[in-house]
Amino acid sequence: MKHTDFGSMPCPIARSLGKVGEWWSILILRDAFYGLTRFDEFEKSLKIAPNMLTRRLAGLVEGGLMERRQYSARPPRYEYVLTKAGRDFKPVLLAFVAWGNDHLAPEGASLLVVSRETGKPADQVLVDANSGLAINDEDYMFAPGPAATDVMRSRLIQINQPGRA
Repeated sequence: MKHTDFGSMPCPIARSLGKVGEWWSILILRDAFYGLTRFDEFEKSLKIAPNMLTRRLAGLVEGGLMERRQYSARPPRYEYVLTKAGRDFKPVLLAFVAWGNDHLAPEGASLLVVSRETGKPADQVLVDANSGLAINDEDYMFAPGPAATDVMRSRLIQINQPGRA
């Protein structure tokens, strides 16, 4: 099955999905944040077929989110560690945790993000680091960046018109 190459699309969401859009890839990244690094650890945790895991790990390495490092010469053994780009994916995983707990966990949360100091659960919001304000629909909107296409600029003009929800 041939997949669409999102890497050449001007949309940052599409490009991001091109790197981590497969659910296995996101779960591998989750497990890497839990401290797993070795093939057999990922395989056991995810109960994933070895050939599928091999492909997903190779894709994450090729995409720059993980690095493959040899930790044993005889026999040759490798571990997979997060790169800076991989570590920078953490806020996306945190957003999945918050959204999943809010909308998909009628039995209650199975995973929380808590303060190391107090142990109290965080009330996660996306914050503008420049102003300290929570990013919301009333105060923030999408705007074209320097590399925006004419199509994207036109779309953003339409959705940003006053009175449009």
